[in-house]
Amino acid sequence: MSRIGKLPVVIPAGVDVAVDGSTVTVKGALGTLTRTVHSNISVKVENNEVIVTRPNDDKMNRSLHGLTRTLIANMVTGVSTGYKKELEINGIGYRAAMQGNDLVMNIGYSHQVIMPQPEGLKVEVPAPNKIVISGPDKQKVGQFAAEVREKRPPEPYKGKGIKYVDEYIRRKEGKAGKGGK
Repeated sequence: MSRIGKLPVVIPAGVDVAVDGSTVTVKGALGTLTRTVHSNISVKVENNEVIVTRPNDDKMNRSLHGLTRTLIANMVTGVSTGYKKELEINGIGYRAAMQGNDLVMNIGYSHQVIMPQPEGLKVEVPAPNKIVISGPDKQKVGQFAAEVREKRPPEPYKGKGIKYVDEYIRRKEGKAGKGGK
């Protein structure tokens, strides 16, 4: 039995979960998320808990069981508390700002890098070297954060670039000079 799949997802107060066939809809304070689950997996709501079951122990069904339960748990967490990714910009002259709904970054290129704010996400720049991305959908938050980081990944010599706040950049020593005579 799947250790993760058999755990029920507890529905907190203020969150409404509706199951219509293979479509799961979760409504909460931060928005509404909808996901279609695989037809082999059955989802039902019983006394304030979401229970995910599988028909048999085929390899495909076993792998879908825990995945489906985790995706539903992430939806419930997303609409109740939300997800947040924080990015930090390091480098002389590197900075970010919001202009309307666009994230505008000066990150060492000859031009500004402009990224429009995705639908359903909130992008904030509390300081010129800090970007906070938040929203109810864990996948969208992580994807947009990865796309922002990809514009200038941190380099190992000086640590310049865009990194996650909790990320550790392994530093390398610079080129050794020729010692000598």
